[in-house]
Amino acid sequence: MSTGETFGRTIQLFLVDGKPSGLRKATIHGWTGLLFVSGASAFGAMTARDEVDRTGVYILSGPDPETPGGTRAYIGSGNSVSERIRQSARNRYFWEMAIAVTTSDDDLSKGHAEYLEAQLIRLAAEAGRVTLDNGTHPDSSRRRLPEADVANMEQFLANLRIILPVIGLDMLKPQPKAVAKAAQPVEERTSGEVRFEVRHKSGVRALAVEEDGEFVVLEGSEALMDMDYARKSYDSLKKRLIADGVLIPDKSNSVATQATLLRFSRPWAFKGPSAAGSVVLDRNTNGRTRWYVEGTDLSYHDWQQAQAEKREATK
Repeated sequence: MSTGETFGRTIQLFLVDGKPSGLRKATIHGWTGLLFVSGASAFGAMTARDEVDRTGVYILSGPDPETPGGTRAYIGSGNSVSERIRQSARNRYFWEMAIAVTTSDDDLSKGHAEYLEAQLIRLAAEAGRVTLDNGTHPDSSRRRLPEADVANMEQFLANLRIILPVIGLDMLKPQPKAVAKAAQPVEERTSGEVRFEVRHKSGVRALAVEEDGEFVVLEGSEALMDMDYARKSYDSLKKRLIADGVLIPDKSNSVATQATLLRFSRPWAFKGPSAAGSVVLDRNTNGRTRWYVEGTDLSYHDWQQAQAEKREATK
């Protein structure tokens, strides 16, 4: 296998009580790490597990009550994860998902857990995908572990980066380069990427690129507001973007409409083209047919189908 080549991983997901909404146990083949995931109804079943009464880390996550459409998370550690997560859950009312992380061989020490906790907090803060409920951000460099132990814990974190999105938590996923490298010129950080644009009779103009499954609307793109459509699924998200200063008022006359015109002050990653198109056009929108490859009549849907056909042809 050549350097830099990706390879597949096997994630084992076990429904402990046979219900998709119940207690779940997750791990990666060949890794001693164990994750237990529960909602409120299965929380007691999770904390009663012998494996959870071990040294490890935990995460509580749920809707952010202060940020519409946002996620809040708390990260902690303890010699007994079951004891510590119960204490944290009692003092927090936002959480809807609880995650306990231990090992099958009970091989984590207090130092290991504190290192993992500090690194998880740092990585989550850098990614900026959740609001952390932690009052302090401990410094992992002060967790004096032997060099070999640090290497082992970094591999442990690498596996958590893989498995957490699978169970529904993207808090460690780095931002796309079109967002993370916003200080660089747009042409430089989107080099090699296909650019998409919105076509709409109002004349509103928005540009976007797709990176690692996310649809990034670029800064300077325009968005409509106050279009008075009764049903808008992404209204709370749009309000969040306005409150955070991602969307700001635009006083230009480039759009011949009585609606308020907004402009993206910085790039923003959406979960898909429909979410991006709905925010741009201020109405529920099928982004697969509303976005076009820039300067062409090829819709996002047709472009994606063409890419699939090319891959089939090269087999």
